[in-house]
Amino acid sequence: LSKVLDLPPENLIKSISAVPVSKKRHVADFQLSIASVTEDSSSNCLAQDLPLQAQKLAERLKCDAVVSEISAGPGTVNFTINRELLAKTVLQQVLKDGSEYGVKSELFSTVPRQKAVIEFSSPNIAKKFHIGHLRSTIVGNFIANLKVALGHEVTRINYLGDWGMQFGLLGVGFQRFGNKEKLKSSPLQHLFEVYVQINKAAEDENTKELAKDFFRKLEEHDEQTLSLWKQFRDLSIEEYIQIYKRLGVHFDEYSGESFYQEKSQEVLKMLEDKGLLQKTTKGTGIVDLSEKKDLSSFSTVMRSDGTSLYITRQVSPSVDLAAAIDRMNKHSWDTMIYVTDKSQSNHFQHLFQILKLMGYDWAERCQHVSFGLIQGMKTRRGEVIFLEDVLNEVRSRMLQNMASAKTTKEIEDPMETAEKVGLAALIIQDFRGLLSSDYQFSWDRALQSRGDTGVFLQYTHARLHSLEQMHGNEQLTDVNVACLQEPDAISVLQHLLRYDEVLYRSSQDLQPKHIVSYLLTLSHLAAVAHKTLPVKGSTPELAQARLCLFQAARSVLANGMKLLGITPVTQM
Repeated sequence: LSKVLDLPPENLIKSISAVPVSKKRHVADFQLSIASVTEDSSSNCLAQDLPLQAQKLAERLKCDAVVSEISAGPGTVNFTINRELLAKTVLQQVLKDGSEYGVKSELFSTVPRQKAVIEFSSPNIAKKFHIGHLRSTIVGNFIANLKVALGHEVTRINYLGDWGMQFGLLGVGFQRFGNKEKLKSSPLQHLFEVYVQINKAAEDENTKELAKDFFRKLEEHDEQTLSLWKQFRDLSIEEYIQIYKRLGVHFDEYSGESFYQEKSQEVLKMLEDKGLLQKTTKGTGIVDLSEKKDLSSFSTVMRSDGTSLYITRQVSPSVDLAAAIDRMNKHSWDTMIYVTDKSQSNHFQHLFQILKLMGYDWAERCQHVSFGLIQGMKTRRGEVIFLEDVLNEVRSRMLQNMASAKTTKEIEDPMETAEKVGLAALIIQDFRGLLSSDYQFSWDRALQSRGDTGVFLQYTHARLHSLEQMHGNEQLTDVNVACLQEPDAISVLQHLLRYDEVLYRSSQDLQPKHIVSYLLTLSHLAAVAHKTLPVKGSTPELAQARLCLFQAARSVLANGMKLLGITPVTQM
């Protein structure tokens, strides 16, 4: 193509793509999009000329040892690769690159390696870990995994709601209802119970005063008060770490609003010095964000009593401003990503605008990845309060399903397998659509073993794994894969060709759905091939070649699952 079109080969990389496999008909392997290589297509070539141009280009190209067939489509030129070469090249590449398959693709050659900071999960201490936090946790983890796989340096930050008036209440509540033993054994549960109890009592003026008093002492760094608060925070984090471990998630840094109290005062001072802080008649501090400076859009950064706003997470810009500036100084990142639900979109828009007004150009490299709400997530005991409730529920439901399935063999650790399969079910149900859309959660749908579910992905992985175990797990060398000519084998090979493009798409828009639908298709194609291309009873040469094909499919399936935050199981 480079010779005929007189373009350097690297200019053509993004114009050539692998053709998606079709159930209905046999397809070519690669296609070149004509529109992407015709110079200034708008002026001299109209859409109706594209088929003609494709036809003309196809006629100028000749088949050779690599390309066995060339045809023109409506605006594309399609290439079919020599079948033996296709099998050899794809399988060699997959088995040689292992977990780096797809990532080493030339599609990523121009992408600079970057430092990324990702803030996700971010629950509030003593409050419920609601389902929005669950979504933030798995989405943030996926983005971090993807960036790490692509060679970026990633810092994972959990920004806790660990400050504010509610700690005044919590402190008073603990003095009244708290129990040191319970705090040590199950901090999240106990603090939540205390918080619920004291909230009932908070109507009473006396309690309100005590809470204010406690929080004031906290702000003044009173030793006793601070040490109790620190216990709440440290013990909560310890328990969170254990629960995150079950999810397969870790953080490099547990930060929180408490870190930025003094710094948020400095930010207010900076805003004032730059003439950006305005006082309203009520005495609140605001920043004008409107273009015409007519206050048609503004952000409130300070309460009338001079304290920064952190009644709730949504309205504490000065604390978040301080955090962003501090992270830049500390990590000098290239991109910073906040993963929260879409109700906070406004807050982040304002945050980035204020940073820009303050003269921080890097505000443009901040990004808010927002997601929709999950409706109808209930456990048998009622609504979800703790992350642990969800994990226990999914494990017990999965154990039940596994126990009633006829095919289940004796598994070494059924509890752990059930948890990993159940988590896969949760994650796939969550990642199938656009992140920004709300969806109705259903346990039954998520845990089906047939259909497009995480259970099906795990089942396929386990089946392919046991196929390898059954037929000797030796390293396949000198296998003659040229005999893989059946349509079902070709479909798997063609699908494997596309993995790098799918990774590239997800890396561009940070949506996991591209990878999810790729893996589901891979599993369906592998299941069909598993039926029609038996290893058992075939000639040794054919058996080896087919094993090689299944091993490659399992390897890519496992890589993709791990990116999504799923641990592949080997038995179920």
